[in-house]
Amino acid sequence: MRQPLRAPSIQGYPKDQPISPSRLRVRETRRTGGARPMSVMIRRDFITLLGGAVAWPLAARAQQPERMRRIGVLMGTAAETTDGQVGLAVFMQLLHQLGWTEDRNVQLEIRWGGGDPARVRRYAEELVALPAEVIMTNGALPLEALLRATRSVPIIFGSVTDPVGSGFVESLARPGGNATGFIQFEYTLTGKWLELLKEIAPSVTRVAVLRDATLVSGIGQFAVIQSVAASIGIEVSAINLRDASEIEQDVQRFASSPNGGLILTGSALSVVHHNLIIALAAEHKLPTVYYRRYYVTSGGLISYGFDTDEQFRGAARYVDRILKGDKPADLPVQVPTKYELVINLKTAKTLGPQIPDKLLALADEVIE
Repeated sequence: MRQPLRAPSIQGYPKDQPISPSRLRVRETRRTGGARPMSVMIRRDFITLLGGAVAWPLAARAQQPERMRRIGVLMGTAAETTDGQVGLAVFMQLLHQLGWTEDRNVQLEIRWGGGDPARVRRYAEELVALPAEVIMTNGALPLEALLRATRSVPIIFGSVTDPVGSGFVESLARPGGNATGFIQFEYTLTGKWLELLKEIAPSVTRVAVLRDATLVSGIGQFAVIQSVAASIGIEVSAINLRDASEIEQDVQRFASSPNGGLILTGSALSVVHHNLIIALAAEHKLPTVYYRRYYVTSGGLISYGFDTDEQFRGAARYVDRILKGDKPADLPVQVPTKYELVINLKTAKTLGPQIPDKLLALADEVIE
């Protein structure tokens, strides 16, 4: 830690001790009082005294502790989710690089919602009541809960698909309220998932889209996939994500007929049930396209989507700007500039699809 600035010595005081205003005034009284007027002060002592008077404010400022700022973090997933832990670490690392260090000038209040709406609402209210100066969150579920709890505390979000359609912001360019952030993809991307599934598994004629029907983005993603289906000869149906037993029953029912495949759309419930969904796809040998890399590194077949780490880096930059005085309404909602294609060849061998060489050549990452 940087050492306080020290004033030059004044006769009678230690060199390494900062000088207080009261001690400085006493010394001036002694030098000017009695029979020895200021006009006859020894020039060397006067210059030293002047130097001390100039240096004192610097020393006092150096000793003042930095103002502690409070950042709230509301993660939509559970604490044991590896993807969430990695993203949070990326967020904190960039904050540190931007000059924010926990327990020195910033305090982080972290809550994990675990995909439970009641818990997410409780934590949202808790962070607002602290109060936090700015709150970072990921996903539509916690963002909605936070906006219900406050319309004044700045909120920076990531991993949200349709903030305008969901009513979270007025527009991408001009958010207008107390929230802004980063969307995970535009709706047009979701149609490419169906095309990608058909490319890796040409025999597929039926596709079940796993979605959260309670979200505007869940409905929107399905609508785009459905609009593309007819042009490539695929019948599309929806499986609504609820609890684990219902998901298992619905996938098993769908898999009872041949030539099927799955598409997993983005939502907090998709993350909560990721292990189950990957296991069901393997059990029923259903080629599946996922919306982000995390599922493929966990054993899924293929993904085409946004870079999660970049979302957290962006959130750190926006939080830094908020703490330095910017307003959410003045920071545009940003869209990804690049999407990554990830393929798991080990899973492909298990499920059966032959991944075309041209697709392997285009992949950003191939897991052998």
